[in-house]
This record gives sequence, C-alpha cells and structure tokens, in this order.
Amino acid sequence: MKFRLFPQETAGLRLLSRMAEQLVAGVATLSELLGAPAEAYDRLAEQLHQQEAETSHLHFALLTHMRTSFVNPLPREDMYVLSRFLNEAMEKLDAAAELIALYKLARLSKRASEQLEIIARQAELTVDAMARLDNLDDLEDYWIEILRLSKRAERTHRVYVSELLADHKPASYAKHRDIANQLVEVTKDMRRVATQVGSIIVKES
Repeated sequence: MKFRLFPQETAGLRLLSRMAEQLVAGVATLSELLGAPAEAYDRLAEQLHQQEAETSHLHFALLTHMRTSFVNPLPREDMYVLSRFLNEAMEKLDAAAELIALYKLARLSKRASEQLEIIARQAELTVDAMARLDNLDDLEDYWIEILRLSKRAERTHRVYVSELLADHKPASYAKHRDIANQLVEVTKDMRRVATQVGSIIVKES
C-alpha cells in the first residue's frame, strides 16, 4: 500500500459503511416480508422504502463530503463509484419488496430466501470492508469471498428460474420472475462493489 504523508479524512468511509449497514437492515425487512401475511406487505414495503431513502441520503451526504473535504483516503471517483453501487443495490432490494406488495404474492420460492441469505452475507462483509478501505492490505479476502458468493447467487438464480417455469402459468411466472431478477441484480451490484475494491487494491499496491 502507498505511504500516506498526511492524515486521511475517514468520514467518507464511515458513510460507505453505513450504506452497507442499511442493506443489512433492508434484507432483514424483506426477509420479514417473505414470511408475513399479505395484509402486512404494504407496511413492510413502506419500511423498506424508508431504508432506501436513508441510503440515498447517505449517498448524497458522501457526495457533499467529497466536495468539501481536503484529503480523502481514496480518489474521489473511487468513493463515488462504491457509493453509487451500494445505492443501486438498495434500490433493487426496495423494488423487490414493492413488487411483492403490488403483486400480493404469497408463498415465494425458497430460492428467494436463499438469495437473501447471500445478499445479507455480502452486505455484512461490505460493512466491515468499507470501514477498512484506508488499509487495503487485508481486503483481498473480502474481494474473493464476495465474488464466490456472487457465483453462488448466479447458480441459485438459474435454478430459481427453471423451477418457476415448471411450477407456474405464464402470468404468474412473469411476476415471480420479476422478483428473482431484482434479487440477483442486488448480488451483482455487491459484486460490482467488490470488483471496484479489487481495482483500488491493484492501483494502490
């Protein structure tokens, strides 16, 4: 890692870590929604809307911080990309909850819960990684583990879709497929975060 002559401002890293924490909370809300009766869907979807709004607030707070801070631990463009991917992941998680509420879907496939478990693990790892971006030496394992989880999510998605095709008529299949697609896209955004961290590791080494 490059030698740092001046002390670094770490508030931006804390904001990134808080964005990942919102993803952890969002997964918990969506998990609750999956097991809830249909009459609770709107309330839980609104709860996730609020969590998504807080993530957007943190994203904009980071942009403001980068414009006003003197010394950042990473190039501003890298911090912006990380924040954007985290924000987009939360938007897609929120979209999954909204679609379940709009469609009033009951008894979703167990594959949805499997995908949420993967997303939760990705988010938990990312909370810690974002806080440690000022010391990249031990983040290679994070990068590798997120990629491994992402591959697992892709495999689960393929099984998920094949089972939906076998178990549902076209109209029902399309609704459930929408949920499956949103969930796998969240895992892809988390992979993008990790890939950006990998790029930073290479540049800073």
